[in-house]
Amino acid sequence: MTSETATAEHTLSEKTAGHTPGREMNGVLPDVGTHSAEDETARHSAATATNFDTLTALESEAIHIFREVAGEFERPVILFSGGKDSTVLLHLAIKAFWPAPLPFPVLHVDTGHNFQEVLDFRDRMVEKYNLRLYVASVEEYIADGRLEERPDGIRNPLQTVPLLDAISEHRFDAVFGGGRRDEERSRAKERIFSLRNAFGQWDPKKQRPELWNLYNGRHSPGEHVRVFPLSNWTELDIWRYIARDDVDLCPIYYAHEREVYQRDGMWLAPGPWGGPRDGEELKTLSVRYRTVGDGSTTGAVLSDAVDNYSILSEVAASRLTERGATRGDDRVSEAAMEDRKREGYF
Repeated sequence: MTSETATAEHTLSEKTAGHTPGREMNGVLPDVGTHSAEDETARHSAATATNFDTLTALESEAIHIFREVAGEFERPVILFSGGKDSTVLLHLAIKAFWPAPLPFPVLHVDTGHNFQEVLDFRDRMVEKYNLRLYVASVEEYIADGRLEERPDGIRNPLQTVPLLDAISEHRFDAVFGGGRRDEERSRAKERIFSLRNAFGQWDPKKQRPELWNLYNGRHSPGEHVRVFPLSNWTELDIWRYIARDDVDLCPIYYAHEREVYQRDGMWLAPGPWGGPRDGEELKTLSVRYRTVGDGSTTGAVLSDAVDNYSILSEVAASRLTERGATRGDDRVSEAAMEDRKREGYF
């Protein structure tokens, strides 16, 4: 055996010994029996290395997408709700152009039923990073008659018209969103660069191919492109990244005591949007939110997780996505999200 062959075989054996399952195992190594302390240390180190490599690849892809859009489009904007996904999106955008200021404004579609903690966090981020903020208000559209309040009081579906009007008014040609493919079936089949026609509508049957990291941003006047840099991330990836980069997050995502009542299997909080009906008991419980949306339809989950690593354990054990578990507006029908996206929703 030559020295080169011996070296190659030694290197191969090292790589094989250090191999760990990828994202399909959620970065958790399988239990194959009892292990010594040295084995456990090695397993932890290997898992950490795998997670780091996965997050680095996802981060690099997202940063590449931001820079690609900056080079292809004239007037991009970032949709920012104050939620965890849009916060990670903002964090990545700032990284992509640091130390220069963020070259894009941010747009928030405010339903008027947002949690106060989320609005406070949004304003804090705007001040911290000196962002240009545009707000499209559903409340204003209802007040002046351009929209009508729904009988059920849910305003998430009413966001579409103010969003499309804001895009048209400010002539945005690329709109960044924090949607992920693991959230919901219609988002699973949407491209990273998703063309919207002159009416802001999406046709899933007319999507463009995306090969490797080549993105087609061509569009006609009046059309725009929705861009989803987090498409390939999972909820677990998001929380690992938040923990790794110590991303500043809205406190509503961590366990806290809140008055809630149960309806349709979800823990809802009372507010300007309404409260418990007859037979629904108001309780003070330790809860947190997995996703942030309209207060009237976003449910909390019972939790004692007050830090990122405790939340990671919860998410890894969950069998439902955050939208499937806590968003009432997605339960209207199996195609509820796709129907809204076809009309111009996020």
